[in-house]
Amino acid sequence: MMRAFYGIALGCVLLLTGSIVSAQQGGGAPQQGNGFTNLQVWPVDTPRAVVLNFMNAFDRSLGVECNYCHVQTNGRFDFASDEMRTKRVARKMILFRDSINVELAAIVDKPVTAGPTSVEARPGAPTRVLCASCHHGLPVPLPLGEVISEAEKAGGFNAGLARFKELRAKFYGGQQYDFTDIALVGIANTALNQKRPDDAMKYLQANLEYFPKSSQTYQAMAQVKNAKGDKPGAIKDLETAVQLDPQNNQAKNQLQQLKQ
Repeated sequence: MMRAFYGIALGCVLLLTGSIVSAQQGGGAPQQGNGFTNLQVWPVDTPRAVVLNFMNAFDRSLGVECNYCHVQTNGRFDFASDEMRTKRVARKMILFRDSINVELAAIVDKPVTAGPTSVEARPGAPTRVLCASCHHGLPVPLPLGEVISEAEKAGGFNAGLARFKELRAKFYGGQQYDFTDIALVGIANTALNQKRPDDAMKYLQANLEYFPKSSQTYQAMAQVKNAKGDKPGAIKDLETAVQLDPQNNQAKNQLQQLKQ
């Protein structure tokens, strides 16, 4: 299900409407009053400024540019064309997003704005799902762990860690991925669950290079060591985890259990 959703999300809402008529185009469908042709999701009389503002928002939400959904030949755009799959999917994703907002109101029992012409994005406005709610600046919003797993399939741990470092260098501080200390901890947990404790430990050791005082990292290292039969080493790491974060009750409980 998750993969199916991401496949659909490929074109989510980048260019939510049909097309912008500009000097680059000649002929084609008759222009609507706002200078557009082939508007299918938005009402044909939607103000031009509203459409363009949403277009820019879609670019930011998916981290793409116009040519992700619009045909471009020799530097010229055919905005009216529906040739590109991403543009056709984008329309469906907009309607999908709007349907979520309609249903969300009933689920959370409070008003939620919905519809392609909802422009109230101001403090105090009802909560609503936006493209960025899922995409976070990525055209295909795969979880970081899944991206690393795909890299591992090609080259094992070294490829996975290299991919992580590549993404961290590119996106750190942005909305695309979570690069807090829990990120590599989660990836290490996946490796441990797959019976790859050595890889798990390598990920955690790499995490300490970024976060040398991460209580959760030491706690995860303790789990790896305990799985390998190194109970004294696990106790030592848990003691470090508790020392770094006295509020880490889970580490406290695990430490107590190991000392029994």
